[in-house]
Amino acid sequence: MRALRPILCTTSLALVSLVPQFAMLIVSEDAAAQTYPTRPVRLMVGAPAGGGTDIVARMLGEKLTDTLKQPFVVDNRPGASNTIAADVTAKSPPDGHTLLVATNTGQAIAPHLLKLNFDVLKDLTPVALVMVVPNVLIVGPSVNARDVRELVAQMKAKPDSFNFASSGAGSTQHLAGEAFKKIAGVSMTHIPYKGSSQAHADMLSGQAQLMFDTTSSAIGQIKGGKLRALAVTSPRRSPELADVPTLAEAGFPGLDMTTWYGVFAPAGTPKDIVAKLHDEITKALRLPDVQKRIAGLAGEPGTMSIAEFAELNRADYERYGKLIRETGIKLE
Repeated sequence: MRALRPILCTTSLALVSLVPQFAMLIVSEDAAAQTYPTRPVRLMVGAPAGGGTDIVARMLGEKLTDTLKQPFVVDNRPGASNTIAADVTAKSPPDGHTLLVATNTGQAIAPHLLKLNFDVLKDLTPVALVMVVPNVLIVGPSVNARDVRELVAQMKAKPDSFNFASSGAGSTQHLAGEAFKKIAGVSMTHIPYKGSSQAHADMLSGQAQLMFDTTSSAIGQIKGGKLRALAVTSPRRSPELADVPTLAEAGFPGLDMTTWYGVFAPAGTPKDIVAKLHDEITKALRLPDVQKRIAGLAGEPGTMSIAEFAELNRADYERYGKLIRETGIKLE
């Protein structure tokens, strides 16, 4: 027992010597959060200007610039199912000055279809859920169907003559279209675009006939009378599109798909900075003008804690991975 005493004393002294180091680490992280941000912050967006993610990022950036007194600047890096922007974010210094505004397309779907140079679950830290929107089945002027049943009847009468657009291969729009083919028993060809705005242009010209777009991207075209909404893919109708039935109400149950928008930081970003960002984003989402803008996009503001959003992110990753394996979806 006497022989153990020097060892125990040495160990105790070593542990005691580490206490100031841990205290300094805690103080330094807290100080970093108090002074954050110290320079402009990049908001990485994996879609072109004018799309739903870009709209959300600019709305958020405007409010964070006001409250945190540093510019929050949108940096659009479209392509590869939104993963180019995610890759840049994952490889940026974990100090909160590069953030990603993303959807479940890039975070939960693309990783199962693309070979990525980073791990979406390990290399990115969930910060806040911003908005959730349903997808909406829209048709262009070349389609004269008044509802989903008429559309399906026309598609069956002329197999392989319909093209459906998406904002990119591996997007929620792509998956919704593939799932609809199986549910409705129809055949159509997928045309991927770099964002919804390009897809809308080709729908208006007749190159593509239909699309399962996010309401946030399509609402302007719908309300402007250029594209028509036949159904939403959510369990209930959207208040902003109250006259548009759900797919289940239209006679085609089994396709429940929504798109969420969230903010992520590089893994290793100090927890206090992540918490500060979450709190400021939550405050912004409670502002009347922000809630009005989100409602105008037929969306619902996020109300989740950091832990709840992390669980949603992981759950969607697993759910869409299973759907992709079951349907055999592959990138063209």
